[in-house]
Amino acid sequence: MNTLKVGDRVPSFSAKDENGNDIKLSDYQGKKLIVFFYPKANTPGCTAEACNLRDNYSDLKAQGYELLGVSADSQKRQLSFKNKYQFPFPLLADEDHTLLNIFGVWGPKQFMGKKYDGIHRMTFVIDGDGVVEKVIEKVKTKDHAAQLL
Repeated sequence: MNTLKVGDRVPSFSAKDENGNDIKLSDYQGKKLIVFFYPKANTPGCTAEACNLRDNYSDLKAQGYELLGVSADSQKRQLSFKNKYQFPFPLLADEDHTLLNIFGVWGPKQFMGKKYDGIHRMTFVIDGDGVVEKVIEKVKTKDHAAQLL
């Protein structure tokens, strides 16, 4: 797992959001961008994290941030997740793991003694020039906005 670090330039990317729209890094040129990766839509931790960001979205926007949520879920699953909880930000469906690999958040994990490959819950703050400003590796799902603000 080769995770992007502070100071790294994010390679340009394009991915589909929950509605099938192409979302590109270049769409956020000149803006501060938060990209948060979560293992699976509609699971307790991922729901808590995304809802915390939703509930603090106006504060994040006031600080000049745009948000993108990313998981390996399908567009249909992301759309259902977004509609169920009324998220005001796009959710990217990275089924082919393009973004997961670019950011380096796909790799070995362990749960209850079982080893497997999966998504590491991480968040990246990217400046207007596409350079990583901050990486949060230990995301507090219920208080994630505070970690960012």
